[in-house]
Amino acid sequence: MNVLVLNAGSSSLKFQLMNTKTREVFTKGNCERIGLTDGIFGHVEGDGEKVKEIVDFPDHGTAIRKVIELINEHGFEMGAFGHRIVQGGWHFEDSALVDDEVLAKIYEVAPLAPLHNYAEAGVIEHCRETYPELPNVAVFDTSFHMGMPPAAYTYALPTEVREKLHIRKYGAHGTSHRYEWQTAKELLGETCHRVLSCHLGNGSSLCAIEDGVVRDTTMGLTPLDGLMMGTRCGSIDPATVCYLQREGGYTCDEVDTMMNKQSGFLAISENTSDVRDIRDGAAAGDEKCLLALDMFIYKVVAQGAAMIASMSGVDTITFTGGIGENDWATRQAVCECFEWMGVRVDREKNKSMCSGKTGVISTAGSSVTVMVLPTDEEYMIACDVERLAK
Repeated sequence: MNVLVLNAGSSSLKFQLMNTKTREVFTKGNCERIGLTDGIFGHVEGDGEKVKEIVDFPDHGTAIRKVIELINEHGFEMGAFGHRIVQGGWHFEDSALVDDEVLAKIYEVAPLAPLHNYAEAGVIEHCRETYPELPNVAVFDTSFHMGMPPAAYTYALPTEVREKLHIRKYGAHGTSHRYEWQTAKELLGETCHRVLSCHLGNGSSLCAIEDGVVRDTTMGLTPLDGLMMGTRCGSIDPATVCYLQREGGYTCDEVDTMMNKQSGFLAISENTSDVRDIRDGAAAGDEKCLLALDMFIYKVVAQGAAMIASMSGVDTITFTGGIGENDWATRQAVCECFEWMGVRVDREKNKSMCSGKTGVISTAGSSVTVMVLPTDEEYMIACDVERLAK
């Protein structure tokens, strides 16, 4: 089946048309600066060169029309639409074939992920109206985490508050973590039972997966919780929010912006949220960049240890995401901090495993298999579409 996978952000729309059997990608790209002037339409067909066009995208409807126009121009066939939905809330433990009720629930939980859910819901509406004969499937980043035990997902707040506002740990990056588990299991077989999945990038999270069931994850009610990230602060004392408002005079919205868009690597380095630039700065002796890297590695190790404890052990560690796939030094530092439990990494293998490569980087004598597994969320979404559309 040829599936058009769509992923809408507040001002962007990523797309990929792929075949679920052959995994051939016919076209992929991104509509950027939606709602702003001088939008950018970047796309590539097959093994061709990437093309960039300046196109006005007043809204997401205009963007999806441009994508479908491109697909039709090249004569590619579409069998269904797959939609990445960041937040499924308390409704969805699995992906879902979209009908009026499912769409209403996506809107209902949108306040938990306002920058993404509203945009993708609008894209779904356009696809249903324009191609009523084609199925639409919603794939939720949160659904993989819904099997967590209550001890892991429950917050110690008054029951009335938790139930009224549906406050709990939902997690994120679920589609990526599911891919890590599934692929590691396929490659390693019976030796793979307890996986620490490390999705490290501009947004980062860890996930503890035991025989396909999530035991815990680092992101919480929203993706702000957990690890320090590109512009997110990660876990801090929750009273910090009250203190900033009461003593600092910041509004609720200002604190929200500060913690989501002005913190993390950007705040500590005081220069950039890009780890590549921070790595260069650290190599040149910049103390702020050195601190940023030390903090990130410390938090990955500390929270990774908590994930391992939730499974009472670990036999496999996987790295993915922009940092996880390409920053060998961060992988090395994290694994060396786990040497106390028998993790051993081959430094040369680790150095060579970058730029989309998949493979084992641990030594033969390591008690834990360590792998680099570039994620493929689009493929996971397309497979769910085929399963539910049939």
